[in-house]
Amino acid sequence: MTNKPYDAIVVGARCAGAPTAMLLARRGHRVLLVDRARFPSDTVSTHLIHPPGLAALDRWGLLSRVTAGDLPEITTYSFDLGPLTLAGSPAGCGFSGSYAPRRTVLDKILVGAASEAGVEVREAFSVEELVTDGDGADGTVTGIRGRGHDGPQVTEHARVVVGADGAHSFVARSVAAASYAEKPKLQASYYTYWSGLGFEHFEAFLRPDRALAGWPTNDGLTLLICGWPMREAEAHRADAEAEYLATIALAPSLAERTASATRVERLVGTAVPNYFRTPYGPGWALVGDAGYLKDFITAQGIQDAFQDAELCARAVDETLTGQRLFAEAMRDYQEARDARVREMYEFTADFARLDPPTPQMQQMFGAIAQRQESMDGFARVIAGVTAPSVFFSDPALAPTAG
Repeated sequence: MTNKPYDAIVVGARCAGAPTAMLLARRGHRVLLVDRARFPSDTVSTHLIHPPGLAALDRWGLLSRVTAGDLPEITTYSFDLGPLTLAGSPAGCGFSGSYAPRRTVLDKILVGAASEAGVEVREAFSVEELVTDGDGADGTVTGIRGRGHDGPQVTEHARVVVGADGAHSFVARSVAAASYAEKPKLQASYYTYWSGLGFEHFEAFLRPDRALAGWPTNDGLTLLICGWPMREAEAHRADAEAEYLATIALAPSLAERTASATRVERLVGTAVPNYFRTPYGPGWALVGDAGYLKDFITAQGIQDAFQDAELCARAVDETLTGQRLFAEAMRDYQEARDARVREMYEFTADFARLDPPTPQMQQMFGAIAQRQESMDGFARVIAGVTAPSVFFSDPALAPTAG
């Protein structure tokens, strides 16, 4: 017996997949959302939602749910460069700051919102195979085959299958989605949560070949992350905790604060590649990290996922409602996605190399520190509110002739 086809099946129910499914269901489409995890559950994340991401949550009517309770607003981003500190406001898009919810909180809200919109949600469901009408990656994707926890294998069909299943996307791998503009992994970072650390804002400490940063999250905790270049990753893999603590010691004021704080969870580490993937093909699409990923040093991932979800859902809806041909709508989705993030992609990669600042950069940072307006502007670049090219075109930041 063949089940009635869905309009869309979304594989992956976190920050890209759940909103994509929700937005399609709100447009009246029949959507199945599946994920290997059960919610609430944790995942590696910076947690930060800059103002552009908050604006998306506000458009969806979910902002108050995410920011409820004890989650503090982050209204200042500071960057301790050693000789000087830049401290500015990330305000933009109608918001005065950012928030950093635990993923156990955020993802549960997003999945719940999808269900409320009419999405059929299947947790603890593993996709084992894409169903196609041809051979391998050359055929049109028509569905998925998989199983729930300890359940029988089932086959579900849809007019489009959306892969929102992250950097190691099964969907992208199955369709052999092409990558482009690739860059290698640039840094390895480790983080954990601290009680009693007392961070009220986003605080970063940049040292030669090292980056440290912390910010408040739920339950009065602070996420504290330390990173070093990939060329050192293997040397520190066996005892990452020792290097994590040694990195904290490079910022004495931070080390003093951690000495009286309590670490409450295990250390988590990761390094990510940088790439774009072609986000569509016959019967399939990619959204979020499955289609585009960059280093997390600028913490753009959540808001990128939200904005991708809106672009992808709009394109899929135009196809499902017969307004446009699939290839045409999805090509525009890809072009809009790439145009939106390409500049930040390059800026983030340069930042993530953790190279020591050149004399010209040191002079530029000194110029930024002279004006609060410039420090606010730099914070907004990191928050994805202002394009780097717009900010750095300010003549006041240009290095003088030496």
